[in-house]
Amino acid sequence: MIRYALPVVLFAAALPAHAQSQTSDVPLIERTKIFGNPSKTGGRISPDGKWLSWVAPRDGVLNVWVAPAADPAKARPLTEEKTRPIRSAFWSPDSKQLMYVQDKGGDENFLLYGVDVVSGKQTNFTPFEKTRVRVVATSTRIKDRILVGLNNRDPRWHDVYSLELATGKLTLLFKNDGYAGFLADEMLTLRGTAKSRPDGGSSYYLLKDGKVDEKPLAEVGLDDSQTTAPLTFTADGKTLYWTDSRGRNTSALLAQDVASGKMTVVAQDERADIADALYDTQTGVVQAYNVSYLKQEYVALSPALKGDLEFLKKNIKGQFSIASRTDADDKWLVAVDPVTAPPATWLYERKTRRLTQLYVTRPELEGAPLAQMYPQEIKARDGLTLVSYLTLPKAADADGSGKASKPAPLVLLVHGGPWARDGYGYNGYHQWLANRGYAVLSVNYRGSTGFGKNFISAGDLQWGRKMHDDLIDAVQWAIKSGVTTADKVAIMGGSYGGYATLAGLAFTPTTFACGVDIVGPSNLFTLLQTIPPYWEAGKQQFYKRMGDPTTDDGKALLKERSPLNFAANIQRPLLIGQGANDPRVNVAESDQIVAAMAAKNIPVTYVVFPDEGHGFARPVNNIAFNAVTENFLAKCLDGRSEPIGKALKPSTAQVKHGAEFAPGLKEAME
Repeated sequence: MIRYALPVVLFAAALPAHAQSQTSDVPLIERTKIFGNPSKTGGRISPDGKWLSWVAPRDGVLNVWVAPAADPAKARPLTEEKTRPIRSAFWSPDSKQLMYVQDKGGDENFLLYGVDVVSGKQTNFTPFEKTRVRVVATSTRIKDRILVGLNNRDPRWHDVYSLELATGKLTLLFKNDGYAGFLADEMLTLRGTAKSRPDGGSSYYLLKDGKVDEKPLAEVGLDDSQTTAPLTFTADGKTLYWTDSRGRNTSALLAQDVASGKMTVVAQDERADIADALYDTQTGVVQAYNVSYLKQEYVALSPALKGDLEFLKKNIKGQFSIASRTDADDKWLVAVDPVTAPPATWLYERKTRRLTQLYVTRPELEGAPLAQMYPQEIKARDGLTLVSYLTLPKAADADGSGKASKPAPLVLLVHGGPWARDGYGYNGYHQWLANRGYAVLSVNYRGSTGFGKNFISAGDLQWGRKMHDDLIDAVQWAIKSGVTTADKVAIMGGSYGGYATLAGLAFTPTTFACGVDIVGPSNLFTLLQTIPPYWEAGKQQFYKRMGDPTTDDGKALLKERSPLNFAANIQRPLLIGQGANDPRVNVAESDQIVAAMAAKNIPVTYVVFPDEGHGFARPVNNIAFNAVTENFLAKCLDGRSEPIGKALKPSTAQVKHGAEFAPGLKEAME
């Protein structure tokens, strides 16, 4: 399955006395228990059902493990990464190898590796420099090869190759000079492709015998570009499923008869987009779909799955998702999210309706005072509904009602993207901040995905304006609802959330008490100049939704929306974290605003990690930055914190500026 979508840009202080009295009855959860390595995660069952796999620490670094399905206790590690964690893995169709992608230091030049589950032999299938691999297609029928995309010939475009898993042989199937993505059927025959349009939309074409049809199968404009795309073919190749918003607001699940072109609506929901489904493992016919408005839910379309989904809903406490299925579809791995307990993975045997817990992701959090998350519908000033998520500290939610019994300091936690969304479920940042005494609010501001094309388009050309107004409106809602007070609100986020932090402090300089920016762009013009070459296909959509740097009007807009140009307005404390190898938001984005603030003697603390990219993958680095963050927030919001202690020592943190402005940081560096 291939999605045609715009790539995401962006993804020791003493405890004040009054804070102690508010939260002393709630034990402090050590940040290492929240941000350290999970015990196990990313569970998968092999297509033949004989093996289980997951990612777990080996000598302190996440590696791939395998175990016989009949005896999970006999698990053994297959890889031996020493520094950078392997964050996920998937099974080869023949169940002989576990495969994963890995980059170097966060540069996002992902290469594809495989490791034999019996011999342990490891193979680099794409031994190229400055190359980013994409898995184009796998099949339940063709077991000995997969399709991959490689941009080693032209960094902008991915050529499609057939990869023989036993030998590693790559055979070129399609030389790509301008197509954005590809779709293959169960026989691994290329059947579809997409080409970007000058208006930011896409043209979709069928392929026949390796050649692109002259006439497009479908034309999609900018408004539908993020909510319309082909999903997958049925096994017989006669039906093509789409997620499709043409002629409606939210994207529906459609089935297209390939021969006639006729479209049939399979399912739709006026509240939210349908972009994900479960398909029969043999026929490829859709069996159920997933929709997420306030919370995620499965809706059965096939009697074959209806009983299973009803059984799981009745017998599982919390949200669940089907993470992995065998080819015979007799066994599933089910990921369970109770929100107020650590997520777990269960084995579900369909024939006997038997559920067996395989592991808890973070068993050290079992019994910890985790807080509930409450979905909210907040009205923006122009009437738009903002689906948001609120977590209250225990002291402000003693009765578990979700209504604040007294105000608490608030952290506005802004998601990245911006073409992404926040959802309901266990969230380590919400739990950490709530445990420190803060209310936490995450807002799906306009431009967020999942709520229909109109909601996305409402964010066009609104970076730092209406998108930011939504965040301010949510803060005002929190103040009016008694969740917090106007003088105790911080803003924090990564990627676009980092931009929102900088915009908050520069454009609304007295609204927030302080801000924490993680890999956020400060200069939208230079951001668009330095996007990775493999995002060429999405460039026009960026321009149409953000501002076009090739026109005078676009340049003026980008200048006006860049916090860097208003750095002199910043009045409140700012902490910045940045990966030196970030290919999406170049390190210069943070360097620029730190230099501008330093030139004006405006306090800013700047921490750089030389072995990270767009976010912090290594737990020692994430823990180090969060140690600085929680002590920074404690001073700003009068919350509580765990001292920095020795958190920086195992990390690669380099404090480039302003150590004196973050409590305990200078001492921790000694």
